[in-house]
Amino acid sequence: MQQTTLFDIDLIRRYDKAGPRYTSYPTAVQFHSGFDEAAYREYAQNSNATLKPLSLYVHIPFCDTVCFYCACNKVATKNRRRAEPYLAHLRQEMAFQSALFNRERPVTQLHWGGGTPTFPSHAEMRELMQGISDNFQLLNDDSGEYSIEIDPRETQFDTVAFLRELGFNRMSLGVQDFGPKVQKAVNRIQSEEQTFAVLEAARREGFKSISIDLIYGLPHQSVDSFSKTLDKIVAEKPDRLSVFNYAHLPTLFKPQRRINEADLPSPAEKLAILQHTINHLMDAGYIYIGMDHFALPDDELAQAQRNGTLYRNFQGYSTHANCDLIGLGITSISQVGNSYSQNVKTLDEYYAQLDGGHIPVFRGVALNDDDRLRRAVITQLICHFILDIPAIEEEFQIDFKDYFSVEWAELEAMQDDGLLVRSLERIEILPAGRLLVRNICMTFDVYLRENQERRFSKVI
Repeated sequence: MQQTTLFDIDLIRRYDKAGPRYTSYPTAVQFHSGFDEAAYREYAQNSNATLKPLSLYVHIPFCDTVCFYCACNKVATKNRRRAEPYLAHLRQEMAFQSALFNRERPVTQLHWGGGTPTFPSHAEMRELMQGISDNFQLLNDDSGEYSIEIDPRETQFDTVAFLRELGFNRMSLGVQDFGPKVQKAVNRIQSEEQTFAVLEAARREGFKSISIDLIYGLPHQSVDSFSKTLDKIVAEKPDRLSVFNYAHLPTLFKPQRRINEADLPSPAEKLAILQHTINHLMDAGYIYIGMDHFALPDDELAQAQRNGTLYRNFQGYSTHANCDLIGLGITSISQVGNSYSQNVKTLDEYYAQLDGGHIPVFRGVALNDDDRLRRAVITQLICHFILDIPAIEEEFQIDFKDYFSVEWAELEAMQDDGLLVRSLERIEILPAGRLLVRNICMTFDVYLRENQERRFSKVI
């Protein structure tokens, strides 16, 4: 596949509207309370017939301080002891969940996210990993993709070596921006020395992949200021970068109310930052994977995209497509069989459900045949920028052009704009369309077509 991207400012302005990120299809907007614990248990037990590997996501919501831009589910507290009851309930949930799944199913992917996963003490983290090992079949040969999100401010001199000892072999480092003025405006003061000390330690300890997270569109950012951060990051050559668009939604996310909207870059400056970032990273040898993600050519994500095995789920892009995903902790989302489900969102609800002997699922959705078909189409497009139409027709026993007659007609305008090329054999997204892949996927989203309510961030 030709892994290039073209930044066409006129096209981007024309297509820049709100839309899903498609970490699932149907998206979480379609989750409902009719899909409950009983439904989840049924799908989980039925999934054992396939003996597919498992992917585990563990949510640790606690943060020492609040970053004002954050839209994650978190609990800000200086009291480290608040983690104790949560971790105890996490182990309780693991026991309930593991009883549903065949123990022979190996955990090929594990991710701790947050919040701040290193908020608990080393002893607590060791006990948590032991709990996972007691309940699920972890791999002991370092062949799994076991990753953790790191806030460099929350590491001690031996933290990285300790995490490697626990079995983690991949990490993502939160940076966002090195500019002092930006950091002060978003309440995240983090030095370059802190950040790169963790990166260097990860390399010494043999971590297989290191990713760095940046955000564009924050207060006081400009092309020049963000370029300085990029220069410093690129010089360290992390394996991957995620460059996220800051969506300012203070009515939905309370911490964002502490950001002065007048300090945000203008839409034109924001686009200029993005354009410069893409050019800068590609000049440095990175490949645009899609949806904010870049990787070096020899990274697993780039390899998976080249060989057609890249996948997308609630953890973002993944090299492990053939897994059932079990979400553990508050607000975590599971993908088991042809279903999605989500845990309750607050600590009190979580504790009450588990104390009552329940898996804390409060909503979800079971996929119908049309959902499965559209998910396959969207996944192929957003991961590989190419859709193999005959393969879809054979798998789902449809005539593609007939089934998607409305969508086919809408794609004609996108083809005229140079976003894609369509034929009876395939849809190929062109370099000018890759930044707008969400728009192309939205064409196949029947729920978005039926309800144009805007509950999503801008695509750029």
